[in-house]
Amino acid sequence: MNLLQNMLPKLNLSAGKTDDATERVHRIPVCRILPNPAQPRKYFDSDETLRLADSIRRHGILQPLCVRKPVSAGDLADYRGVYELIAGERRLRAAKLLGMSEVPCIVVEADSLRSAELAIIENLQREDLNMFDEAAAISALIDLYGLTQEEVAAKLSASQSYVANKLRLLRFDDFERQVIIEKRLTERHARALLRLGDPQTRRSALEAIVTRGMNVAETEAYVSRLLENDRSEKPEKKKTALVRDIRIFYNTLDRAVDIMKRAGIRAETQKKDLGDRFEITVRIPKAAEENG
Repeated sequence: MNLLQNMLPKLNLSAGKTDDATERVHRIPVCRILPNPAQPRKYFDSDETLRLADSIRRHGILQPLCVRKPVSAGDLADYRGVYELIAGERRLRAAKLLGMSEVPCIVVEADSLRSAELAIIENLQREDLNMFDEAAAISALIDLYGLTQEEVAAKLSASQSYVANKLRLLRFDDFERQVIIEKRLTERHARALLRLGDPQTRRSALEAIVTRGMNVAETEAYVSRLLENDRSEKPEKKKTALVRDIRIFYNTLDRAVDIMKRAGIRAETQKKDLGDRFEITVRIPKAAEENG
């Protein structure tokens, strides 16, 4: 059971200012219903939409869609403009698929902020919301009301770490999200992949996980191996760079000593590699100072 579906209050689609005209179910032309810009659901399973369309074909739309009209729309009976969808986008998509000209709707008088809030909460109450759409809905709530993660967690009766883990999923780009959803990887797969900070490494790992059909345990072990290999390679790279820098210093020092020798100073150097450090000794005879 989806935690958010348990914790959030059930959406009251008739909430807000209503009148006799808006409380009734209206038949509204599909072509006059615009999508809600605050809709957090980005991925719609085509198979699920087809199944819903078949159900609607057999039984009709049992639950009306929820839309809003602009404040300036006036009397609903005379209104011939467009409506903004608040809830029911899958039903609207299925209706379009069936070629329906009208759909049953309840019209709610709500401003843009309230419309966005209803759309987000309606989606959070659905059990089939995928992990990325759920994360986007939580992020939208934060942006909409300027809340902190702790405040959102309190509203959801969840922990702050739960909210933080959800929001971390938004680090995946659109391609990665699509692959994860289409290949039906779990949220634990996704969280394991997020341990890889480099985007190219993460994408390569994702391809390997899908190709090999790794389960969660195999994925976590695979990511751990990648991280371990990365850590073991870094000291070697650092050591190589250090040796290269030391050689430059040696050459500079050797040139300085060579200049002193050409000037008649019997300078000499001695170099030792002591394992954890280098020791370089330069000896310049005092007699050289006295003779100078």
